[in-house]
Amino acid sequence: GDYPLEFHKKLGELGLFAMDVPEEYGGLGLDAVTTCLIREAIGYVDAGFASSFAASTFGIKPVLLAGTEEQKKAYGARLAEGQISAMCLTEPQSGSDMGNTKCRAVKDGDEYVLNGTKCFITNGALADIYTVVASTDPSKGVKGLTMFMVDRNTPGLSVGKHEDKMGIRLSNTADVIFEDVRIPKANRIGSEGSGFKIAMETLNQGRAGTCSSAVGIARAAFEYAVKYSQERVTFGKPICSNQAIQFMLADMGMKIEASRQLGFHVADLIDHGKMAEVSKLASMAKCFSTDMLQSVTSDAVQIFGGYGYMRDYPVEKLMRDAKIYQIFEGTNQIQRMVIAGALLKEHRVKKGMR
Repeated sequence: GDYPLEFHKKLGELGLFAMDVPEEYGGLGLDAVTTCLIREAIGYVDAGFASSFAASTFGIKPVLLAGTEEQKKAYGARLAEGQISAMCLTEPQSGSDMGNTKCRAVKDGDEYVLNGTKCFITNGALADIYTVVASTDPSKGVKGLTMFMVDRNTPGLSVGKHEDKMGIRLSNTADVIFEDVRIPKANRIGSEGSGFKIAMETLNQGRAGTCSSAVGIARAAFEYAVKYSQERVTFGKPICSNQAIQFMLADMGMKIEASRQLGFHVADLIDHGKMAEVSKLASMAKCFSTDMLQSVTSDAVQIFGGYGYMRDYPVEKLMRDAKIYQIFEGTNQIQRMVIAGALLKEHRVKKGMR
C-alpha cells in the first residue's frame, strides 16, 4: 500500500525523470512513441507503480501547453531533479462534471486565494508541486476555470484522507486540502478561464501513455495465463490443448496487439504535431485499451479457474488493478460520448440530402 520511493529514485538514476519533457527545460525530450514503450514496460511490472510514476511528471504538461518560458524552465528543472507533481482536478461532487468545480480562487492584488478540497489525487501525499484547477468565476461554469501551480510548502495546503483502494495499491491516492492558500499571480498557467481547455488537452496527450500502461498490465496477465495453461493438466492433457482455452488466448492476444497499435498511432500523431486528430483517437485508445484490460485480466482469472481467484496466484491482483483504468482519466462512458460526438460531426448529413 505504499509507493516505493527507492524504485522511483532508481528510475531517476536511469535518466527517466521528466523523460518526455523537452531537453531545453531539463528533461530527456523523448518522443511520445518511445515514452509509450517505457510506460508499457513499467505497467507490465506493477500497475500502481506505473500510475504514480507517470503522474509524477504529468503536472508539467499544462505548463508545457500554456505556461510561460519562465514556468517551463523552473518546473521542468525541478521535475528533472526528481521532484514529484500531482494533478488536482477531481472533487467529491465533480469528476467528469468539471463545470461543478467548487474549489475557488479569488484574486487579491497580485495573488489568488485558493479554498477547496480535491479528492482521489494520485501522488497527493507525495507531491512537491500541485497543478490545481479552480473556479475564478463560478457563473461561467467550465469557462470560469483557471489552472495554477502550487508548491507543497505553501501555508494552508494540507493532505487529507489516504484512500484504501481495491487495486493499484502501490499508487499513492489522497485528498488535498486548500485553506486560504495564497498563490502568486506568476503561478497561474495561461489566462483566467482557460483551465478547462488546458486540462482537456493535457488529458488527451496523456491517454496514449494510459493505453500503453494498460497494454503492459494485460500482457502480464496474458503471459501468466499462457504459462499456466501449458502446465495445468486435466483429463490427462494440458488445458491449452482444449479449443475453448485456445480461443480465449487468441482473443486476448488480438485485443492486446490492437490496443498497442492504437496507442502507438495516437503517440505518432502527437510526435508529428497533428493535434487536431488526437482528441477522438486518444479517447478511442483509452476506452478500447482499458476495456481490453478488464476483459483480458478477467479471462486470465477464468483460465486459472478457482486458483485464479486466490491471492496465492498473481492474476487476481491484475484483475483488481485493471478496473480503475475504466474509471480514471475520464470514464469510458465519457470517452464514448467524446467519440460519438466527433463521429457525428465528421459524418453530419447535409440538409436536403439523403
